[in-house]
Amino acid sequence: QVQLAESGGGLVEAGGSLRLSCAASGTIFSINTMGWYHQAPGKEREMVALITSGGRINYADSVKGRFTISRDNAKNTVYLRMNLLQPEDTAVYYCYAAIVNMRGGPLYGYWGQGTQVTVSS
Repeated sequence: QVQLAESGGGLVEAGGSLRLSCAASGTIFSINTMGWYHQAPGKEREMVALITSGGRINYADSVKGRFTISRDNAKNTVYLRMNLLQPEDTAVYYCYAAIVNMRGGPLYGYWGQGTQVTVSS
């Protein structure tokens, strides 16, 4: 049993900032990749930023230079600092974590319920 608890979404004006947080809890042996996806109205879900257990980071081209992903392994938490937000960033943001529940067990992907980010112009 794993839960991804998201926080930090909201309404912000263009040029503003938000910080999203996602804490994993439950039966966890290790967390591999963690990150964020978003889904805008009428669009499919797409990757925003991912960070592996080894620290390798991938950003969508649209957010490079504006968003920063980080993780605190002691807290099983991943963060997304979003600066210079634009109306095009408006979407539901979903936390993702690839987790091994027990030693020697398989890797499973888990999703948060999503948090709405709305950027006004």
